[in-house]
Order: sequence, then C-alpha cells, then structure tokens
Amino acid sequence: MTLREFLGAAEDPDRSLVVLNRTAPNPVQNMLEGLFGEHSIDVSEIELPDAEADQVLVVEDDQVLASSPLSDLQDAILFINSDLFITGTRDLEEIELPEALEQLDEIPFYLRGYPESNSEKLLLILISRYIERRAWEEGEGTLRTSFQNLSRIEDEVGTHQVYGRLDESPVDVHVYGMPGWRPDPDSSITIHAGYSQDFRESWFVVYTPPEDRDADSHVALLALEEAPNEWVGFWTFRQSVVEDLNRYIEKHL
Repeated sequence: MTLREFLGAAEDPDRSLVVLNRTAPNPVQNMLEGLFGEHSIDVSEIELPDAEADQVLVVEDDQVLASSPLSDLQDAILFINSDLFITGTRDLEEIELPEALEQLDEIPFYLRGYPESNSEKLLLILISRYIERRAWEEGEGTLRTSFQNLSRIEDEVGTHQVYGRLDESPVDVHVYGMPGWRPDPDSSITIHAGYSQDFRESWFVVYTPPEDRDADSHVALLALEEAPNEWVGFWTFRQSVVEDLNRYIEKHL
C-alpha cells in the first residue's frame, strides 16, 4: 500500500463556485477561473436583483453551502504570489481560509505549478498554512507534514519561521522527506527521512487533535506529484479519513 491508494477516499461532491453580481473587473473573474483551470470545480457568474454584489457562493444541488466576499478570495489567494508564504511576509496568525474555499473539501483536484500556472499551486500552499495554523492555535495534538526534500524547511524562510513557532508549542510535530535537514539538538520536532515513493512524491499536512477534541478539529491535505509540478489530491475535515491517513503515515513512514 502507498499513499496513492488514499486518493479514492475523497467523496467528490458535485459542487461549483458562482460569483454573484460581480462588479470587480474581468481580470478578477479570469483569475478565479484560472485558479481552478484544471480542477473539477466549475466557476460561473450570475446576476440577481437585490442580492449583495461580489459574493462567491459554493453551490451543491441548487443549495448554497457557503459564501465569501470576492475580496476575501482576492486577499487570501488571487492577489498574492508564493513569495508571500515562502519569505514569511504573512505571519501564521494572518493566514485566513475563506469559507468558500473551505467548503471545497473532498473534491479531487489537479493543480499545476509554475511555469504552467502562476496560481494553481498557491491553493496547496494556502491549505497547508491553514492546517499548520490550526495545529498551532490548538496547541496540542499531532501534526505530520511532508516536504519531499527536508531541506525546504531551512531553505524557505517562511516555512522555517512557521516550524520554529510550532517547535515552541506543545504540538507533536513530525516532518517527512528525503534527507537534507536536521533540527537543532534541543528541538522537539521529529524527522522521518527516506527515499521511497511516499517520501519522494507526497505533499501532505495532517493534523489530528487529542481524542477529547471535537471531530471538526481534524483536517488533512494530501497531494501527490503526478509529473514535475503537477499535483493530484484533496483536502478533508472528515475525522475517519484524517485518522486513517495519520495511522498509515505513523506506521509506514
């Protein structure tokens, strides 16, 4: 068994994004559509009289599951680049996941990095930081994160800052990837290094809270590299899937 077998665990609900009464310029709509260009999420827009402008709705079976101001998506992902996360310009407590993005859980994705796309991979970075923030805010539980190459923890200033803060917290932090970095001797971070398929291809961030916490505190991202800078996967808040992922990683990596 490999992590790839977990790809089938996503429920794959038929959800779409609808931009309501857009007044923002066309490039903003194009950026939103481009973010999900190869994603299994349809992005459309409608106009309704007397409804609020520039809202992004998550729709399933003609029901609105969530809505967020379009400006929230602009601030969170559309008007930024990866340098904001890599350089640590945005602090961990400043990471926000608009409700409209949160409700896209369980939908399998296919996303590309630069140069094929300037924005799609940002979604993975944002979800990763969101999970890391949740672990840091909870202040306990277990966080397991894969970097493919452990050297990224040191090479990326923002990542180094985040895991420095997590290291100072009571969270049990485990990091995974091919060898290339070791924490300081007084660090509480546990490293797991290897060269198997799961180490080489995976990008996961899995947070499991203590057993007495609400099921809603569970969250995981799983992304697997199909080709250089091409990713498939999903994110989930479903406790059973998060716990299964956690057990597999704990046992096999």
